[in-house]
Amino acid sequence: MNLLQQVEQEQINKLIDKKTIPDFRAGDTVQVSVKILENNKERKQLFEGVVIARRNRSIGSSFKVRKISNGEGVERLFHLYSPNIEIKVLKHGRVRRAKLYYLRNRSGKSARIAEQRRQETQSVA
Repeated sequence: MNLLQQVEQEQINKLIDKKTIPDFRAGDTVQVSVKILENNKERKQLFEGVVIARRNRSIGSSFKVRKISNGEGVERLFHLYSPNIEIKVLKHGRVRRAKLYYLRNRSGKSARIAEQRRQETQSVA
């Protein structure tokens, strides 16, 4: 490992000590609570949807969540190691692809994802 990779790994270990990151993949339904600072107040905003993509790039890892809000598709990108988010996995989906961008063109029943039963395990990022 070069020096940059060592520094990134140390930063990831510090962030993992503060919070746990669940094991999730594309197709899983997650609930992400985001801390939002407005003036002097802090509040949490929930965003619940299907993970359509996950990008594993060390400290730059991220995942994209899609939900349907008022008949309109909404996607949001979250950084995995951000201290401002908490992730809760609601359902595990059974999919055969790593990126589910095809869901953008579908609506109604054709956009559903079959549920899969997985054993609950603690995650290690």
